[in-house]
Order: sequence, then structure tokens, then C-alpha cells
Amino acid sequence: MAAMLGKVVQNVFVAQTYQQNGQSGTQYRRDSSAPYMRNLLPLQGGKLAWTGISSMQMRNLSKYQSGFVNRRTVYCNAAPSTTATLALDKVDFLKLQNGSDIRGVAVAGVEGEPVSLTEPVTEAIAAGFAAWLLEKKKADASKRLRVSIGHDSRISAQMLQDAVTRGIAGAGLDVVQYGLASTPAMFNSTITEDDAFLCPVDGAIMITASHLPYNRNGFKFFTNGGGLGKADIKDILERAADIYKKFIVEGLTNSEKQTSTSVKRVDYMAIYTSDLVKAVRKAAGDIEKPLEGFHIVVDAGNGAGGFFAAKVLEPLGAITSGSQFLEPDGMFPNHIPNPEDKAAMAAIIKAVVDNKADFGIIFDTDVDRSAAVDSTGREFNRNRLIALMSAIVLEEHLGTTIVTDSVTSDGLTTFIEKKLGGKHHRFKRGYKNVIDEAIRLNSIGEESHLAIETSGHGALKENHWLDDGAYLMVKLLNKLASARAAGRGSGSKVLTDLVEGLEEPGFATELRLKIDQNHPDLKGGSFRDYGEAVLKHLENRVDSDRKLKKAPVNHEGVRVSGFGGWFLLRLSLHDPVLPLNIEAPSKEDAVKLGLAVAAAVKEFQAVDTSALDNFVQAS
Repeated sequence: MAAMLGKVVQNVFVAQTYQQNGQSGTQYRRDSSAPYMRNLLPLQGGKLAWTGISSMQMRNLSKYQSGFVNRRTVYCNAAPSTTATLALDKVDFLKLQNGSDIRGVAVAGVEGEPVSLTEPVTEAIAAGFAAWLLEKKKADASKRLRVSIGHDSRISAQMLQDAVTRGIAGAGLDVVQYGLASTPAMFNSTITEDDAFLCPVDGAIMITASHLPYNRNGFKFFTNGGGLGKADIKDILERAADIYKKFIVEGLTNSEKQTSTSVKRVDYMAIYTSDLVKAVRKAAGDIEKPLEGFHIVVDAGNGAGGFFAAKVLEPLGAITSGSQFLEPDGMFPNHIPNPEDKAAMAAIIKAVVDNKADFGIIFDTDVDRSAAVDSTGREFNRNRLIALMSAIVLEEHLGTTIVTDSVTSDGLTTFIEKKLGGKHHRFKRGYKNVIDEAIRLNSIGEESHLAIETSGHGALKENHWLDDGAYLMVKLLNKLASARAAGRGSGSKVLTDLVEGLEEPGFATELRLKIDQNHPDLKGGSFRDYGEAVLKHLENRVDSDRKLKKAPVNHEGVRVSGFGGWFLLRLSLHDPVLPLNIEAPSKEDAVKLGLAVAAAVKEFQAVDTSALDNFVQAS
């Protein structure tokens, strides 16, 4: 075991930093059994001294919270920050919450977007998670908890990883760094049983902001129970705010106790990708290369998903020539890494057609979302991807309930229930909402094996309800491989045939009606209360219109059928926006639905209806 540990684990130690001829020089101490690390970390709790970052001097990361172990004095260096930081006493931590994630601005340079995820703020958040984890795990003094940290390709990733490391280590927990990783891998590290890879860890942090612009970043948190929910994130941020105040109030103090923390680096993606490969081989009857001869193109959008071509597809025998944007680049120079983005989908379609490939796969930045393209360039995203996954899951689990978000089409409901014999259960938008609803249904005896959003988030019961874009694609590859092994076809037509009969709208659009929070019509109230009033008024109008029919069961907003189509007006989960989705056989029918909404919302002066007005007037 010791020999194996030497291969996969790299120990990282930092001794002392000093100034030499105006530049930082660092003396390193390393374990004799561990390979030398090129990129050593600014780490360890206690009294820290940064070079080139004046706003971060005179801080102490000890005594994060009552009961935490104080750290010994360790000096370290970090790359000079180019970000403009907020004043230490002017941070609203709760504004960093984005549902079940934390997101903020990590890089300066975009007008009107001040940096909110500074290194001190990040350390406080990491320490808040450590405090939360210690409480949840109820660890005793004999057991040191361990946290894994990974990140996507963003340019702020290293800076935030270092700050998270200091926050976790300063709380007395051990740290395992994965470097470039995927969000699904971070969750898997909490359930993998492998001492050689220091697994399982007690908690995991993924540094990512999904498909948002280069200047943003954020955090997702996991335990072996899955991703943390909204209440947990609020709890962590409240703890972080208290810890942050102690940074200001306590200043520098002397450590009262001495302890050491372990910070190591592990190539966990090796074990994660190996599991994906094994899953496809198993589905094909333990054939070593079940995808041999298949030409599959991958578009990673310069995010963290470039591994899929070389580490998953090629070991399975697939040809991956023509794959694109596999190299990590946090400026995302080619297209937004987002399977919902039209330019991104156009890019993977072109790659498949130009290379005469059998299949195409595209990931978002942190690989928890994905979409696909067949050999003709037909997209499997949004309703089509849900239909395809439903067909596969319902073959394996007859009659199961498919949980989706609220904006899925009526045609999808017909397909799932009439063609596949399943049950379609729409719920609130938000991948965690959809997943939690599927878990709830199972808990009350209604079997559900798939929870999936139109955004490309998809989670399966068999995969611990983790929204894993790579695993979703593995389910499609399983179908390709097993069909070939059984002599039932050798191309992506096997998948295309599974969605035959899916009724798709002739016209579909999404319009965003913004609520002006400064408008006098709000009378000082919240945009959420105002938005709910808009929805209630629309609901009353629909009840009196015989051409329209309100959905009998609806968990979000107001969903209405009419003119051969439907619309859904809902309140955004986080922003002062009322998104309006309309689907209809034709644009003319869609306009009729739009006019019904316009007549109801025009009485609310704080709602910007320009997008809706332009839509109904342009026809």
C-alpha cells in the first residue's frame, strides 16, 4: 500500500517565504517518499503573510469558530492578486448564494461587477464549510476529517483553490487537492472506497461557476449524502460571515495549540474515468473495446471535460479525431461551454458533420451537464435529451416516474406517458429541486429513476442522484455498445430511433420580463412579492377566458394551454425576472398566447414588457 500511495499521492509542504532582491523566494521541505511538486501551495493556517497583496496582510486564520484548533505560525506566499477587493467590513455573504451553489465575481475587469469572491472571503467560506462539516459529522478528536478540492478551467481557479485550502487546513481538517476536475468527480470522491486515493473523503468542494463568464467563479459542496441544499448553503454563509468578522476583530494572535495538517494532491480523475470505462464495458458484456470503429467527437468548450476523449472514449476503442476545444482555457475563446447555447450546439454539429462522425458529445464547463448529436447533426438536448434518457430508463424500469423541470413541452408528456408507458412529473426549475423531488417521490413509494432538466442536468437513482453529464453520456454509449454487441445496429440511429414519435412544437421561445426593483409601484416591497402578485392576477384572468385552460397540476408559476400550445410564466429562482416560455404549432398561435399574457401584465408598471411587446408586435 505504501508503494501505491507513493505513485498516486503527492505530499505538499510549505516552510517559509522570504523576500530576496525584491522577489519572493521559498524554501521547501518535502517528504522523502513523495515526488517533488512543481507548483507548491500557499497553505496552512495560522499567521499568514502574502507577498504583493496588501489587503491580505495582518490577518489570522486561527480560531475560526469556538472549538476549532488554533494553528501554528506558518508563513507562505501567493501569486499577487490583480483583483480589486472589497473593504473587509463590507461583505454581504448571503448575496453570494445562488440556490444550492455559491457564486460571485472573482476577477476584476468587467465594468459594474466588483470582485466579491476575494481570497479572504473565500477562506472564510471554506472555514464555514469546515465548521458545518465538523458539526454534521460529529467527529471526535481521534479522527481528522478530510476534504477534497477540485476546480474547472477558470483563470481564478488556482487563486481560489489556494484560499480554500488555507480555510480548510486552518480549521484543522486535512486537504486533498485534485486540480482540474469535474463536479461529478468531486461528489464521487465522497463515496469511493480506495485508500490509495485517500478515499472516501468526508466532504468535497468544487470550484466552478458552470457556464458563466470568465470573471465569475463559485463553489459547490458535497458529502456522501449528495450535494448540499439551499438551507445548508445559507448556514455555511452565515458561519462564514461570523468567521470573517473575527478576521477583522482579532487581528494577529499567537497560536495556543500546535497541530499539523496534511495537504496532498491526488490524480482522482484517473479513478473516476476508469469507473466510466468499466460501466460501458459491462453494458456490452465485458467486451474490452465495445466502441471500436465508432467515430465520436467531443467538444469540451475549453472547460474541464477534455478528459472524456482520451480517458474514456479511446480506451473503449472509439476514434476521437475531430474533437475540439479539449484544452482547458478559462477565457473560453471558442464558445460558451453550455449545451443550451445555440452557438455551442452549432459548433458540435459542424464538427460531427465535417468529420463524418457517428456521434457527438458536448459538455458544460464542469461536466455536470451535457448534450449529444447524432450522425446527421440532429441535436439531443433539452426535450429531445429528456425523451432519449426517458426511453432508456423506461426500458430498464417499466412504468417509472420521470421528474423534469417546469418548462418541458406537452409533447414530451405525451411521449413519456403514451409512447413509453411512464409517468411525467413536472416540478420547479433548478437541478437540485428536480433531484430532491425525485428522491421525495421514492420516499413515499412512487418509483422514480430519472430526474432531468431541460438545461442538461440529469441525475439517475443508480448513480446516487448525482447530476453527472459524463455519466449521462455513458448511458447513451451503453446503448450504442450493447446494440452493436447484440447485432442490432452499429451507429447513432439506434438512439435516434428511440425518440421517434416525439411531438415537437412548430415554434418555441423564451422571453424575460424584468421587474424594476426601484419602481414606485413596488412601494418598497420585494420583487418576489410583486412577481407573485403578477402571477395571481394572470391566473385570475385565465380562469375567466374560455379559450385558455390552466394546468390542473403545476408546481411553479402559471402554466396554461390554448391555441394548440401552452405558455408558462414563472418567477425566477434568484433574479427579479419573470421568464415566459411559449410553445405552439406556429408563431401565429404563439402570438395569441403572448397577447393573453400581455393583457394581464400590462397593469403592473414595474414589469418591463418590452421583450413581450416586441414579440407580439413583430408578427
